[in-house]
Amino acid sequence: MIELLTPQEMAQADRLAITAGVAGLTLMEAAGRAVAMASLATAATRPPDAKIVVVCGPGNNGGDGFVAARLLAERGNPVHVMLVGKRSALKGDALEAARRWPGAILAPDPAELAGAGLIIDALFGAGLARPVDGLPRAIIEAINAAGTPVIAVDLPSGIQGATGAVLGAAVKAKQTVTFFRRKPGHLLLPGRLHCGALTVTDIGIPASVLEQIGPRKFVNTPDLWGRDFPIPRIEGHKYARGHAVIVSGGISSTGAARLAARGALRAGAGLVTIASPAEALAVNAAANLAIMVRPVDGARELAAFLDDRRLNAVVLGPGGGVGASMREQVRAALNCDRAVVLDADALTSFDEDPQSLAEAISGRHNAATVLTPHEGEFARLFKSFAGLLDLPSKLEKAVAAAEGMSAVVLLKGADTVVAAPDGRAAIADNAQPWLATAGSGDVLAGMIAGLLAQGMPPFESTAAAVWLHGETGSQVGPGLISEDIPEVLPDVMRKLFASLERPLNL
Repeated sequence: MIELLTPQEMAQADRLAITAGVAGLTLMEAAGRAVAMASLATAATRPPDAKIVVVCGPGNNGGDGFVAARLLAERGNPVHVMLVGKRSALKGDALEAARRWPGAILAPDPAELAGAGLIIDALFGAGLARPVDGLPRAIIEAINAAGTPVIAVDLPSGIQGATGAVLGAAVKAKQTVTFFRRKPGHLLLPGRLHCGALTVTDIGIPASVLEQIGPRKFVNTPDLWGRDFPIPRIEGHKYARGHAVIVSGGISSTGAARLAARGALRAGAGLVTIASPAEALAVNAAANLAIMVRPVDGARELAAFLDDRRLNAVVLGPGGGVGASMREQVRAALNCDRAVVLDADALTSFDEDPQSLAEAISGRHNAATVLTPHEGEFARLFKSFAGLLDLPSKLEKAVAAAEGMSAVVLLKGADTVVAAPDGRAAIADNAQPWLATAGSGDVLAGMIAGLLAQGMPPFESTAAAVWLHGETGSQVGPGLISEDIPEVLPDVMRKLFASLERPLNL
């Protein structure tokens, strides 16, 4: 279930399922049953006589709540149903679900939440499109103030399903039960912080509807890119696994390049060379064993160095310095038929002239280009792209930037987005807070180059590197420093290889 569906795409999935013969009320009954089962699983953690309050809205999300309430009551649970909105607003399947509820339907009252052992939030679903105000907002705030565990139906009320944004106010759930496929708002911040534990339930929508919907957004997992991941073969050799080049900065800033080089090597590149200014040659050479070091000063020497076609992936930016010299080196690399990863200083150097970077990339039809900005670098680099920074979500911004730059764009963060120029995008959900440390991004840039050097496609290699990077955070845990990341990659990759349904040919 790696596909992410926008609220509009999810509505289309419902319509296609109904057209195929699955009754809408059948889908609603299945959804409500899933919520009821999740609620029953909490019985051991709440007082046995404590009431369950189901807060319903007038739409289909409220209909799911009515179904859950009925099923829980049939199991002998004390259930109270509160309808926020006019009963006359109930229509279709939601109206029928309300008719099947045998108990009273209470008027909205924050006092009703007092003493509840569990609250089921069935107020708004993923399709909410305007800020919550008035009575619904008061009820959401009362839910959060109650200090009671909350199970959200589909998405916590107040979270926008396509963007993860809080629309005025939003429920903070302990658990969220969603249906068929996740929505971007389940993964993007701040929405993810409101969801708690997330369960995706099959409610009878056939997976075949995805062929007609054609989703282009995904959860970043090995199911997305595993078939393209390079696995060394027994008959292989280092030259078949590519040669990555990391362009180093001056003598006072060599650490970033060395971290990137180590990341590229651990990611599987057969050979890695640091292209070092002469002034930093001794430092870079003394600090590396398996990584080669060559003297390369400035754009002209870099272009000459990259004439060697065995050098097939290049990283520029980590510790490289900001200014004209870096811009010239970037252009030199982009003029070569090599995969290029631009990070940190390589991006900042084009803050005032991003269009020239876009122009330099636009002609690279046969070579990959990957940009790896964090939020601040992204805002500076794309500030002159009309309307891009005003888009409502990180996902949409990354997709627009990838199209505008004709490059894969990795927009970093706890909800890192990888976007391709063709509209595909993947959102990471495995990043750990320990990864927010100096040098972590340099290692990531090197890992991307290491996978590119082995011939992995650019979108897939970038998404894979992001996932591996996140897994190292889990492997090391608190206290992680950037030097740890390459060193735990062997364990992470061993587990990855074991999970892939492909022969290792060992």
